[in-house]
Amino acid sequence: MASHRKPRQRPLSGGGVRTTAATLALAGAATATAFEGTSHADLRPTPSQVKAEVDRLYEEAEAATDRYNGAKEKADEAQRALGDLREETARKTDQLNTARGALGSLAATQYRKGTLGAAVQLATADDPQAYLDRASLISRAGDRSAAAVSSVRRRLDEVDRLKGQAAGRLAELREQQDELADRKAEIEGKLEAARRLLARLTAEERAAYEAASAGSGAADAQQAPPQPPPPADGSRAARAVAFAYGAIGKPYVWGSTGPGSFDCSGLTQAAWRAAGVSLPRTTYTQINAGQRIPRDRLAPGDLVFFYSGVTHVGLYIGNGRMIHAPRPGSTVRVAPIDSMPWAGAARPA
Repeated sequence: MASHRKPRQRPLSGGGVRTTAATLALAGAATATAFEGTSHADLRPTPSQVKAEVDRLYEEAEAATDRYNGAKEKADEAQRALGDLREETARKTDQLNTARGALGSLAATQYRKGTLGAAVQLATADDPQAYLDRASLISRAGDRSAAAVSSVRRRLDEVDRLKGQAAGRLAELREQQDELADRKAEIEGKLEAARRLLARLTAEERAAYEAASAGSGAADAQQAPPQPPPPADGSRAARAVAFAYGAIGKPYVWGSTGPGSFDCSGLTQAAWRAAGVSLPRTTYTQINAGQRIPRDRLAPGDLVFFYSGVTHVGLYIGNGRMIHAPRPGSTVRVAPIDSMPWAGAARPA
């Protein structure tokens, strides 16, 4: 008699189950981070881990800010050039219209004399440029007509050239504007990630983080006079330092060049502008804007740069200290130059 008992299923081998479980566990671990996506108390990041990650995000945001500043400088240049081209095109168009008006007057005179020549045909043509391309007609015009026709041709060419240049500048401007939008999104994304991490700290941990980030620079900023004594030499470097002292306490705002807020290169650019020296906008261009200076020859007013990508800059004020705009959420302050990885120094010409 056949058995109606359900056949016993043969289990998977123990090794296969363990392999599958291990694969799933590794996949889950690969998609998780130490800071996000977990509710286990024992996996909560420590304050030191949060500080390290937030500092990394701020450094990356500052590098992105430098790229934003570079793109904005190019976009501003393209905008100015486009405006200049449009103004020049308008002037040349007015000159073209004046030349065509003069040609029309000449044609009217020829008409009254019964000698309709190339000039009147040009003045009444629906497409003057197409007519002008028929150069044989110009050769049959009188000297005065030929000069007038040549003037119109030249001005038509000038207007067409300017319109072509303006179209190129407009395309360049739109490309720079797209890059600005990308850099802005990158910066804001990193800053938002940093804010989320900081929000996971307790009030005491957050205060400890802020104190550690400020370092000895906070104490220096409190002890530093709001304005240094007037320099005896009245040098440009001294004037730049005086400006930087006056900016102490103003907030860091990425992309800002003052007067109410600054980012790091915006502060150094504004300080030296107050001294009558024009610096480029970004850290990676400012380091090449003057004479390179070894660390043991630093003098007040020198630009000091940090990190391997040259993504941060401050203004040296002497005694191993600088004034700089550190990062989002902070203010312009005094800090020791050994508080960040050294990259180099430059003395503006």
